[in-house]
Amino acid sequence: MLRYKALIILALSLAGRVALAQELFVYSEPASNMPKKSLAIRMTNWLMQETAANRTNYHLTPELMWGVNKHLMLHAETFLSNKQGSFACEGWGTYAKYRFFSTDKVHRHFRMAAFGRFAVNTSNVLQEEIATNGLTSGYQLGLVGTQLLHKTALSVTAYYESLLEPSPMYARNNISYTLSAGHLILPKKYNNYKQTNLNIMAEVLGQVQPETGHQYIDVAPSLQLIFNSQARVDIGYRHELYSSMQRAARNGLLVRLEYLFYNAL
Repeated sequence: MLRYKALIILALSLAGRVALAQELFVYSEPASNMPKKSLAIRMTNWLMQETAANRTNYHLTPELMWGVNKHLMLHAETFLSNKQGSFACEGWGTYAKYRFFSTDKVHRHFRMAAFGRFAVNTSNVLQEEIATNGLTSGYQLGLVGTQLLHKTALSVTAYYESLLEPSPMYARNNISYTLSAGHLILPKKYNNYKQTNLNIMAEVLGQVQPETGHQYIDVAPSLQLIFNSQARVDIGYRHELYSSMQRAARNGLLVRLEYLFYNAL
């Protein structure tokens, strides 16, 4: 465990030195919301190495996002993958986040938000891990706090997650968490909003199941490019550091494309 703790500390230290002013993390949502009356489309691609077989599963999650106002943001998403053989739609999900606290100062602010997710997934449950963002049917309720310090952002997320249908083999509930950090690398100096942004970050993702005591800890370094303050490209790699639970996929590559439409509504 000492080796795993050292790797986590190293990852967060690296990202803390080098979160992005926009607070757009790759593996978690920050407490900040999209601009009000805006719409965004997101395409998340996952290439995950299946644990039980020597093959790579491809998951695609198209997503539509709506910034209702400065407090509320809504998402609707669809889950597609080839993990059952042919590439097919396996379910859908909804996500809502409400920002309820904010303190703003020059070059820094702190925000907190509550969020919830509901998902239906028709694919076979072949893992002990609960993941309502694409693998299992269920819901989650949680809190997120994000601190912006000039070019660096730090965020902590914690949520309760539960399966819709109890499994005779696996635990029904878990507590999950994410520790996120990142830094704006480029541009060194802002001249206008059309400048390309380069962000580097690292996130630690974990899950604990109180019923069994089983858990996992992953680390996920990533890079992010933002063009014209509207188009976004994320590239990240999620790697398992420690696990005592059965998981369908432990490691994998993420590539995400996103485009924001200001004042669309």
